[in-house]
Amino acid sequence: MFVGDEYESVATAFIDGDDALLVDALASLDEAQWLRRVLCEEMGKTVRAVAATHYMSDHLAGMSLFPDALTIAHRHHRHAFLSQNRRVDAFYREPRLVFDSAMTLRWGPHELRFVHNPGKTMDHVSVDVPSADLVCAGDNIVGNIVYLSKADPALLRQAIVRMRQFGRGTVIGGHMGRFPAATLDHAVHYLDRLQAAVVAIRATAEPQAIDARLAAIRIEACLAPQVEAVAFEREWHQRNLEAIVAQSVFALDTALASREAYA
Repeated sequence: MFVGDEYESVATAFIDGDDALLVDALASLDEAQWLRRVLCEEMGKTVRAVAATHYMSDHLAGMSLFPDALTIAHRHHRHAFLSQNRRVDAFYREPRLVFDSAMTLRWGPHELRFVHNPGKTMDHVSVDVPSADLVCAGDNIVGNIVYLSKADPALLRQAIVRMRQFGRGTVIGGHMGRFPAATLDHAVHYLDRLQAAVVAIRATAEPQAIDARLAAIRIEACLAPQVEAVAFEREWHQRNLEAIVAQSVFALDTALASREAYA
């Protein structure tokens, strides 16, 4: 596993003899070159395939460094690429293999199960590897929290619950690194508590005070018990609050809750 400094983006290498398959490819060209130097020059591996958990630029930087590798993505990869906030067109590479709901690939001692699991993006893929007791989650989690951005929170929650059903002991995130399975429960807890806080504010606060109160939601109020936020999670919690204000996130949930209360 490689973790870069740029967005703490993650790439995971699965080894089969002298061949390697990458799941994601880091966020910057310099860090992708470091990955290639370590994996190919120092370890003597040849990258034969690069698979994307989702087609956003902060996970695609290294694709261009392996022109002979098979590129793998979900069929809706362009939707994700075009919808992102910080698109880097130079990192885009047309995938040579696309799939719809699921695909299984034998790689050395492991069977990699690519499962379409939309959440953070509509093309999101979970890579379930039972023999390694791990699942690559991509950006459906960010450590012990989630990043909402333009996602449907309900779909994001569903994606995390589905990964939890795989029953793996290790979760590899799209950022930060690897985590124990409980991280998935922590991410659901964060999402649920954040939604509850936002709905309560939208339902009870004076209209002119709503934005300020939303922006003041503390991450500690949303974290699971015994979980302490690291700096990266705090940064993305603040981005969540900005998205909630700018995009009226959970406004529909507030309306539905209000309608149910008066039914």
